[in-house]
Amino acid sequence: MGETVERRGAPLGRSVLAAAGFAAAVAAVAAVGGVAASGSGAVYAGLELPAWAPPAWLFGPVWTALYVVIALAGWLVWRASGTAGAPAFFAVYALQLVLNAAWTPLFFGAGLYAAALADITALAVAVAAAIALGRRHSTAAALLLVPYLLWVLFAAALNLAIAVAN
Repeated sequence: MGETVERRGAPLGRSVLAAAGFAAAVAAVAAVGGVAASGSGAVYAGLELPAWAPPAWLFGPVWTALYVVIALAGWLVWRASGTAGAPAFFAVYALQLVLNAAWTPLFFGAGLYAAALADITALAVAVAAAIALGRRHSTAAALLLVPYLLWVLFAAALNLAIAVAN
């Protein structure tokens, strides 16, 4: 499988538009998180945190890097999936974007730590599924999503610790 099938017939402009579309979708998710996270520093500082919790300043740079690779991974699968496309991958990809967008409002906006934990658990499953489905079309895309999955698993563990302690 891997990178052998490409959208050879797609003009460069179409590929650029597709990349911009993935970037826009991920930017919308980031914007939802950004709006919901206003004041999150104070919320985070007021929580009972485990000793292994990262400092608040780390989340912004990590998520910025992850959003870039999430968009790039989606575009790579689109580019590599050929005329048959990858409908299962893109359904799961869209689902993980929705779950990602929902977490910050649940956790920071509403203080619903248990609901946020359920959301991030579903997010981890969706990202793992996206990796498995994306690998059929682009190994590079699947590998790009691995750090995202690892961060989501870490964040889920942190969410669980916060839900228990608070």
